[in-house]
Amino acid sequence: MKLKKFLSIPVFSAFFMMGFVYYITVFIFIEDWAGLQTSAGSLNNTIFTFVASLCLLSFLVAVLTDPGCVPLSYIPDVEDTSFASDQEPKKNVLQSKYCDKCAAYKPRRTHHCRVCKRCILRMDHHCLWINNCVGYRNYKAFFDLILYATIGSIHSTVIVISCTRQKDWSNSGTPLKFFYLACGVMTLALSVTVGTLLGWHIYLITHNMTTIEYYEGIRAAWLAKKSGLGYRHPFDLSVYKNITLVLLPSSLFLRIFRPSLIYRPLNQVLGPNALKWFCPISTSHLKDGVSFPTLRDSS
Repeated sequence: MKLKKFLSIPVFSAFFMMGFVYYITVFIFIEDWAGLQTSAGSLNNTIFTFVASLCLLSFLVAVLTDPGCVPLSYIPDVEDTSFASDQEPKKNVLQSKYCDKCAAYKPRRTHHCRVCKRCILRMDHHCLWINNCVGYRNYKAFFDLILYATIGSIHSTVIVISCTRQKDWSNSGTPLKFFYLACGVMTLALSVTVGTLLGWHIYLITHNMTTIEYYEGIRAAWLAKKSGLGYRHPFDLSVYKNITLVLLPSSLFLRIFRPSLIYRPLNQVLGPNALKWFCPISTSHLKDGVSFPTLRDSS
């Protein structure tokens, strides 16, 4: 049952942290800084509550959404150029795309998770904080989670600093000073931590990579350099195409001789509509998750 995913100490800790930051920001610092009944306090309360609600929604979606499993009927096509490279014989493709633990074939960009004990489509990593893998179907929710967590943490830090600067400390005791200092350090550390994670995943999205593929690419680049060759991630098309994964025909030859690349439904991450990138429940753009356009397709 999906609700069992919440029976985890890291998940409970994440819930507690979100609730604690929300409580101290709204009912302590905004109230002490401007007052919830003032225009400034009401505005900051509304904005912070909205961001916190989206953060909580993204968290729930990331926890409860299945990251994507391989269809039972899936069999790789050895003629598909997205599988075999120039240096890799096609006869070895089936062998390299077979998972011994699952006893089944797996699409490219799919990896076996030792925690979930199954293969995950476009697996990025297994996240303890959501007690779930971050994969094809919940990556968008995970990205929105760290985005809203970063915005909320920064907003909370600004509120704490503003409240601290305007407060009259002449009649305040040491415990209160320590509480303000501890909250300021906590929200600042949280902002730096989730902000760094957000920056990392923005880099991955703009290069159309997962965390696993990034580290695989380091080794591939080293081997290519050792052989005197260049290396580029095969799914790195362009910044916009990497974000939306919408493959457009680039030549008349492609229109005539490769029409399947134009009309086939391509798998997307955030989706083609930029207005829906920040809605974690907007996932109608997701397809089967077993095939992705490559540099060869767009060349």
